[in-house]
Amino acid sequence: MAKNKTAETQSSVIDFINTVDSEAKRNDAFELVKIMKAITGFEPKMWGPSIIGFGTYHYKYATGHEGDAPLAAFSPRKAATTVYFYLPEEKREELFSNLGKYKVSKACIYIKKLADIDVEILKKIISLSIEEVKNLYPQK
Repeated sequence: MAKNKTAETQSSVIDFINTVDSEAKRNDAFELVKIMKAITGFEPKMWGPSIIGFGTYHYKYATGHEGDAPLAAFSPRKAATTVYFYLPEEKREELFSNLGKYKVSKACIYIKKLADIDVEILKKIISLSIEEVKNLYPQK
């Protein structure tokens, strides 16, 4: 079985954020660290070279593939800041309809800048995502 490419590292979150080219993206990243730390109660950790994660959970798929992942995470990427989430379809429409200016995929929200979205709705998405992950993968 292949090993996960993205694993928790000992790299400095602050040092990583300080390498982000855009001052606005750096400021948003520091704000997201505060938000996710407050929601999760966990300190930020680097996952791989560019993901900032909070807390951890262990998953195991029906295929037998298993590993660890952060409960909440984001990455300040060049094109947009990516916020990772896990929500069932029925919860998405209501939450995303009032979020603001963003793009979304199955498990990622792409945000150009935090000022473009309703941060309170983002906090709710993060909280619900954590609840969903904990329900799917209860820790023993």
